[in-house]
Amino acid sequence: MAQISPVTGHYITIEVDDCEYKVFYLENGNGQPLICQHTAGCHNHQWRGLLEDVDITKKYRVIAYDLPRHGKSDPPHNKEWWKEEYKLTARHFVNFIVTLCDALGLEKPIFMGSSFGGNVALQLAWRRPERFRAVIPVEAADYAPGFFLDWWRHPHANAAQVCASGTWDLMAPMSPDQDRWLTWHYYTQGSEAFKGDLYFYSVDHDLRGKLQEIDGEKCPVVMLTGTYDYLTPPSATEATANQIKGGAYIAMHDIGHFPMSENYPVFKKYLEEALDLIEAKVRKK
Repeated sequence: MAQISPVTGHYITIEVDDCEYKVFYLENGNGQPLICQHTAGCHNHQWRGLLEDVDITKKYRVIAYDLPRHGKSDPPHNKEWWKEEYKLTARHFVNFIVTLCDALGLEKPIFMGSSFGGNVALQLAWRRPERFRAVIPVEAADYAPGFFLDWWRHPHANAAQVCASGTWDLMAPMSPDQDRWLTWHYYTQGSEAFKGDLYFYSVDHDLRGKLQEIDGEKCPVVMLTGTYDYLTPPSATEATANQIKGGAYIAMHDIGHFPMSENYPVFKKYLEEALDLIEAKVRKK
């Protein structure tokens, strides 16, 4: 018998820094808003396991959006965007997320992002902590240089294959083959935006010397990293969390850089631990 998913999709039009975006998002569940950012060059399908998890959605309203230029969210509609190089900045990334949360009427959501989405979670805790109940930076660190490279879009290379190939070694070998290949497939679709995303990831995101300004008591910061992630080694995430007042770090064993899509059941148990820790911290305020 055919099964219809309870997940629903919507478009919303917002204006951010003079750019008009038609943004696509998926959602499911009720309760505390939990808004999720995908990894660089990808889209919200990465969060499908979470969106369809009844254990989570009975307590949380899960929202996973496509960043502009990704998935079903277009580049800006009011600009000749094809005439300029796309370089995502920390300021614009933060402004986009806050504007989207405002437009959706989300009161004190929990923000969770992975990889460059995890790095922007740190940016939110630093720049706009009052707007969020907590942040969950996944596979994140204060600084991740060296990945804004021309060969991501080299004319002699198949950009989609190059971008997708970079995901394979970042996943744990014990993650299910079906999920690893799906993660690979997602990345074959996002090559056009990948390099511009990495401008934020490796150039504009730099919180070295600023982590002490983040108050993890007022806006809890719970960081998660897979032990098979060599792009953001667990030691880098732990060192970042240790510099944040009240920051917490959870090591995720037997999983890599794309935990929510490469092996959701393993990711789920660590996410539940993080959510329980956040609720405990919030109760203590």
